[in-house]
Amino acid sequence: MRTLQKPSPRGVLLQIVKQLICIGMAVIVILPILLTLFAALKTRGDMVNTSPLALPENVTWENFKEVLGDKYLWVGFRNTALILVISLFFNILLGTITAFIIERFDFPFKKGVVGLFFVGMLVPTFVTEIARFKIISGIGLYGSIGAPILIYVASDLMQLYIYRQFLSTISVSLDESALLDGCSYFQLFTKIIFPLLAPATATVAIIKSITIINDMYIPYLYMPGNRQRTLTTFLMDYANAQQGSWQTLAAGIIVIMLPTVLIYMFFQRYILAGVAVGAVKE
Repeated sequence: MRTLQKPSPRGVLLQIVKQLICIGMAVIVILPILLTLFAALKTRGDMVNTSPLALPENVTWENFKEVLGDKYLWVGFRNTALILVISLFFNILLGTITAFIIERFDFPFKKGVVGLFFVGMLVPTFVTEIARFKIISGIGLYGSIGAPILIYVASDLMQLYIYRQFLSTISVSLDESALLDGCSYFQLFTKIIFPLLAPATATVAIIKSITIINDMYIPYLYMPGNRQRTLTTFLMDYANAQQGSWQTLAAGIIVIMLPTVLIYMFFQRYILAGVAVGAVKE
């Protein structure tokens, strides 16, 4: 009969330290959100007379009603949703196709093309901002929703790296089997490769969505009009208009934060899904 080995004092101490570090990291992440939520549920009097750590004595939903009643909030939701959906569609489409071609085909100057892609990832955005601004203005997209969409699709190549890494784990013998069964390259990509990239696509969708929703710089620079506001530029203008009204501003932050939380909750279960496991027959 196998006996259980008693953990050493050093092992116990190491586990305690690990648990304390995890608890500390959780507190760092959760505490600011809780404080913001508490503030959003407080009246103006409670904000002045109670500690920020104290639970709201008189819970009120008036702060949320005030935020939700602002017409520019819904303009921000609409513009952000349009930018997000269109940008994600083209990022996923172009990213999967490009990664598939690079990983599965040989062509002249392949290493040079791949090198140019990664050089583009390494160049800081602010270095090319003047040239990018002139290009956007020159093609007539300044002040329209097309400007941030083009920038999010064309200037961020992170999805290419993710898809290439994931494609490298899918055996080439799967492609060969499909081609021998009569599949065209288009059918191979659409019916076999693309579905197997679902975990990578979920990862791209989460990262891109959080980046786009939380980005204030590009929408503020390229869409300055009131009718072109996104959630972040709405919150910035709302913060300026609500100076001193911390409880209303906290409610606005909670409302703006909800889309990011919901997107993460929806996609996170797909990230580690092993859909490619068992796909290749030996």
